[in-house]
Amino acid sequence: MSSKAPQSRTTVVTFLGAVVRPLGGWMPIAGAVDLLAEVGLDAPGVRTAVFRLKKNGWLDSVARDGARGYALTDEADATLAAGDEVIWHARRPADLADGWCIVHFGVPEAKRAQRHQLRAHLAHLGFGNAGTALWIAPARMRPAAERAIAELDLAEHAAIFVGGYHGPQDLTELLYGSWDLEAIDQGYRDFVDAYGPRVDELRGLRGAAAFAAYLSVVDTWRKLPFRDPGLPSEVLDPKWSAPEATELFERLVALLEKPALKHAKTHWPQP
Repeated sequence: MSSKAPQSRTTVVTFLGAVVRPLGGWMPIAGAVDLLAEVGLDAPGVRTAVFRLKKNGWLDSVARDGARGYALTDEADATLAAGDEVIWHARRPADLADGWCIVHFGVPEAKRAQRHQLRAHLAHLGFGNAGTALWIAPARMRPAAERAIAELDLAEHAAIFVGGYHGPQDLTELLYGSWDLEAIDQGYRDFVDAYGPRVDELRGLRGAAAFAAYLSVVDTWRKLPFRDPGLPSEVLDPKWSAPEATELFERLVALLEKPALKHAKTHWPQP
């Protein structure tokens, strides 16, 4: 597990996606506090994170079997489901023949806040910055770009193009300048270095130890594929470490998920 202290909100979000959602979308607050204490979160931090998630429309207060708790809202369930496609299946490499999605926008100063929001949203989606107000991603990201622009009501200030790249600049050079791919690759390498030597140790874990290890693995991993734009393998360094890291993550999940969820269920009300 990481030596860094866990952050309450991000770890609680990981807990909602990796534990609460598979267990039916509801959690007892007392049981959640006890479980998250096993990974180093204190009760006030957990309750504050839960309060903020409730305020943001992610949780509804729902009691079950006499226990106070919270249920995921439809909005939270949809967001976590979309995230699962990235987290659990990583960013599958795009097909180079499908081409690229280019987003260009010229947002007036009066809408500066929305301009910053659009930049942040595109970066979060995995777009790279290829120039002033020019963002690039594999063509499959077009629907996501359209949603981001529509949600911010910036349709009249943006243009989206999809097509092939025809130079003259070397495509790999262009892409490595649009994303910090070396940092993304290093993140994958750090994951392999941290967990690769521990596979045998983690294989036999049960109970609280399995739960803590599982949540640590998922919490560490989930940030990595979101940073990865899923570029075609042809344009990446031959030593790109995402495939090795993804294979390791899948092995760890296969080892830890079942005993971790079994332990978590003991903190739910028993019929």
